[in-house]
Amino acid sequence: MSGPVLTTERLVLRLPEAGDLDGFATFAADAETMRHLGGVKTRSEVWRSLCEMRGAWEIRGFAMFSVIERATGRWVGRIGPWQPEGWPGTEVGWGVLPEFAGRGYAYEAAVAAMDYAVEVLGWDDICHTIAPDNHRSIALAERLGSVNRGPTQLPPPLEAFPVDNWGQSTEAWRARRG
Repeated sequence: MSGPVLTTERLVLRLPEAGDLDGFATFAADAETMRHLGGVKTRSEVWRSLCEMRGAWEIRGFAMFSVIERATGRWVGRIGPWQPEGWPGTEVGWGVLPEFAGRGYAYEAAVAAMDYAVEVLGWDDICHTIAPDNHRSIALAERLGSVNRGPTQLPPPLEAFPVDNWGQSTEAWRARRG
């Protein structure tokens, strides 16, 4: 299956591939990274998650992209549209490997993914489900122009994780983008 490829100044966003497993596994093995994403995962659990994400592209027509650093070809993280069954909204979510944090990559990729969600998928609202103590993700949501719309709940098996619904309307996003 081929799919969309988004290119930014420093990144390529493309569908996840089997070769991304090492990057996904490194991401999911980091306790701090996974603190707000359901906890550390084994390599076999990560394989199933990678397949789930790729399968969502086939079934729903969208899912998170693998984010690749253009200069090196290295896997940076996964960012993009996400809405599993029972999800509280049309989300653009993000996560990058710790070594890429603080470089603006998450912002750069999130902007491209939000543009894609609005212009290609036709979404009229974008949310980000963020734990109240996930200060880095909150800062990114604020930088994107999203606001905290209050508590929401994820579907099982994630219902015990407290999250807030950060987001904005398409109109607000387009106004911000000019």
